[in-house]
Amino acid sequence: MAKSVLQSPIHTSVSWPFSLPPPHLFRPSTLTTNQSMIGHGGALILRRSSFIIAAASGSSSASAVTPSSGSAPPVIKKRLRYRRQYPGENVGITEEMRFVAMRLRNINGKKYNGNSDSENEESGASESESEGDDDEPGTWKPSMEGFLKYLVDSQLVFSIIERIVDESDDVSYSYFRKTGLERSEAILKDLEWFRQKGMAIPEPTNVGVSYGKYLEELAEKNAPMFLCHFYNIYFSHIAGGQIIAKQVSENLLDGVELEFCKWEAEVPELLKGVREKLNMLGEHWSRDVKNKCLRETSKSFKLLGQLVRLIIL
Repeated sequence: MAKSVLQSPIHTSVSWPFSLPPPHLFRPSTLTTNQSMIGHGGALILRRSSFIIAAASGSSSASAVTPSSGSAPPVIKKRLRYRRQYPGENVGITEEMRFVAMRLRNINGKKYNGNSDSENEESGASESESEGDDDEPGTWKPSMEGFLKYLVDSQLVFSIIERIVDESDDVSYSYFRKTGLERSEAILKDLEWFRQKGMAIPEPTNVGVSYGKYLEELAEKNAPMFLCHFYNIYFSHIAGGQIIAKQVSENLLDGVELEFCKWEAEVPELLKGVREKLNMLGEHWSRDVKNKCLRETSKSFKLLGQLVRLIIL
C-alpha cells in the first residue's frame, strides 16, 4: 500500500502498520528525521522502526512514550530446594522420638548409659559411648536397697505427671487423662507390700526430686516439651520396665509379680491411644518446637537412665 501512496500526486495519505493507533494521535512534528520522510507528491511515509507517539488528552500537553524495540529477557526460575525430613517425621512426633531413643540405646552397638551431657543440636541425641555392657539385660544384678530407691523415685515422678495432666487448665493436657497407663497408685501398693515385709522404705533421692521439679517447671512454660517427657516416661517404663521387673522378680522376690507391671487392659493398645493423640497435637507444632522436643527426649532418657542405675548401686 505504501507504493500506491508514492505514485499518487493528488492524495496525501499515510501508510499505517497494523499495530499502530489511529492517525489523529500522531503529530508529524514530533518525529525525528530518521523516523519520517516526505515522499513524492507530499505523502508522509512512516518507517516501521521506533517512533514517538504524541497523545493529546484535553488541553494538557502530550506525553511521549517510547516502546521497547527489543524482546524481554527469558525468565529464569529459581530451583526449589526441599528440606530433608527427620527420621520418622512422615509418621509423627512419637516416631521421631522413637528414633532418638533407639539411637541413644544403640550407640556403637551399646546401650546408652545415661551419663553423658553432650546433645546433638539437630536430633537431640547424645554422641557419647557407653563405657561398658553392665547395663545390658541379664548382665547386672539388682539390689533390694537400690530397687526400693528406684520404686520411690518412680512413684514420685509418676505422681507428678499424673497430677499435672489431671489438674492443669491447658487443653492439650486434657487428652492424656485416665489413659490406663497410670502407675503411681500401683507403685504405692508395691511399696506398702515391701513395708509389710519389714523393709524400710527410703525417702526420694536427689535424682527423683530434681526430675520432678523440672517436670513441674516445664509443664507451666512449655506444654509440648512436657508432653514429650510424659510420653517417654511411660514408653520407657513399658519398654524397659518389664526387663527390670523380671530381673528383680527372679533375683530378689522368688518370682513374685509386682503391681508395678500390671495393667487392666492390653498395654500396646493403651500406649497406641496416647501415641495417636500426641501425634495429632504434634501436627500443629512448628519444626522448631519439634526439634526442642527431640532434645528433651534425649534429656528424659538421660534422667530416666539415672533412676534405673539406682537399682545396681
